[in-house]
Amino acid sequence: MKVAGKQVVKSLLGQIPFTAELYWLLRQNGRPIQTRFSLKHLQAELPEIVSQAVALRQNAAPGKKVFLFATLHYWIEHAALVGMALAAQGHEVTLGYLPYAEWREPINRFDLRRQNVYARKVLEQARPLLTPVSFLGMRGVPMRLPESLMDMVRLVTTYDTQYTLQVEEIDPDSEVYRLRLERNTEAARAAYAWFRANRPDVVIVPNGTIQELGIVYRVAREMRIPVVTYEFGDQRQRIWLAQNAEVMRQETDSMWAARNGKALSEEQLERMRNLFVARQRGALWENFARAWQGTPARGGSQIRQELGLDDRPLVLLATNVLGDSLTLGRQVFSQSMAEWIARTVQYFAGLEPARAQLVVRVHPGEVLTHGLSMMDVVREVLPRLPENIRLIGPKDKVNTYDLVEVADLGLVYTTTVGMEMAMYGVPVIVAGQTHYRGRGFTYDPDSWVSYFKLLGQMLANPVAFRLTRPQVESAWEYAYRFFFEYPRPFPWHLVRLWEDYHARPLKAVLSDEGRQQYGDTFRYLLGEPIDWKSILQAGA
Repeated sequence: MKVAGKQVVKSLLGQIPFTAELYWLLRQNGRPIQTRFSLKHLQAELPEIVSQAVALRQNAAPGKKVFLFATLHYWIEHAALVGMALAAQGHEVTLGYLPYAEWREPINRFDLRRQNVYARKVLEQARPLLTPVSFLGMRGVPMRLPESLMDMVRLVTTYDTQYTLQVEEIDPDSEVYRLRLERNTEAARAAYAWFRANRPDVVIVPNGTIQELGIVYRVAREMRIPVVTYEFGDQRQRIWLAQNAEVMRQETDSMWAARNGKALSEEQLERMRNLFVARQRGALWENFARAWQGTPARGGSQIRQELGLDDRPLVLLATNVLGDSLTLGRQVFSQSMAEWIARTVQYFAGLEPARAQLVVRVHPGEVLTHGLSMMDVVREVLPRLPENIRLIGPKDKVNTYDLVEVADLGLVYTTTVGMEMAMYGVPVIVAGQTHYRGRGFTYDPDSWVSYFKLLGQMLANPVAFRLTRPQVESAWEYAYRFFFEYPRPFPWHLVRLWEDYHARPLKAVLSDEGRQQYGDTFRYLLGEPIDWKSILQAGA
């Protein structure tokens, strides 16, 4: 009861002007607030960062008007550091922010305003090199948005709900949807108003697909302002970049157009082999920070024996984690990934058992999720599995690459396993919009009719569809480009931001040696077109 009463009081105080600000002055006295919204590392490091940036900026020519946006405390800290690096290079940098610690939980107005005051106090230390602008309660915000922007707000809200609940079918009346719609609408109004009054040369925003990050990206695109999105994968000192596109789409068209057909050197092949072996064994490798399998490979013969697989054509269907950013909005001919899986297992259940056996490998990453499992999707349509279908759960001690070794055909939505099956020479049907679709080493139907027709042809004569040597070589080449060339060098990963910063402080990153390593990436962040031919000719 005390907690509930306290929340009521905070809700009332949140409606009264300046109460949160007075509370900050009287009670906090500059100390961090006791919430998950913590900028303590940034607060501690900013004085030294500013000192280095001021010294570096003295010899810098005037640059662009740059607007960075972030929400959630960890993205705000990262964006602030990136902004200081750009300011040190002579650019006029504004950091827009929203002081949320959570995207999925409501917060009373009083605590939100306290977090806003706290963020402003921390970020004020960066002046005059970086101008902080809170999007919370911004004045001059239009009551109504153009319908085209409202359509974008609803799309991002759908993505947010799918991402948060890890489902594909969403309820617009759910608490999560209503919360995300409210926050996304507010963010769209603030961004629209600010960009109309202060049009920047370039907008830089993390992710660009979900939450307020996706809203600011779409508002900038709607207003035809150049925008760059960025994200981080498994590799340390590497960043994914996309210009006027969502980085989570992993669009590699320009890179592949510049490099397609250029054979890998023996050194490059060996590096790719070593990475592939590490992925198979579930081991860490080089600067990759994640193991891809929880169970070491035991070999195809062993897995056949353990699962009772025989010599019938074996089809491996590898799922994605539902709600992952790499699956949002990736439909090609199905309404959802779950529908594609359901209709596929129904197809195999209706086959003569002698024609094929299907193994559904549910993504091991599901052990960390709370949403709808693909196990449930399969069991809903097939409460009793027929003899020719095996279901491998996320906790089962099975190495996916053992299954790849014995597969005659692969079925995937967007998972990278599809690309790796092609590297084995296994023909792969891709059902979703993934970065390696249409590269010449997968089969890419665009309708249910073409999907089932192709599936039937492949099952009738699997050997005829086995990939040719040039196709396998192309898959290896593409995989190398994707893993080692698509991510660009960058000093500070989001996950270990301050550990990385201490190893590579601003003055080191912007030294002559540092600019040799990271200078191009900063220019690409500012919207300079990525010249893949020059990058690759230089052997990057």
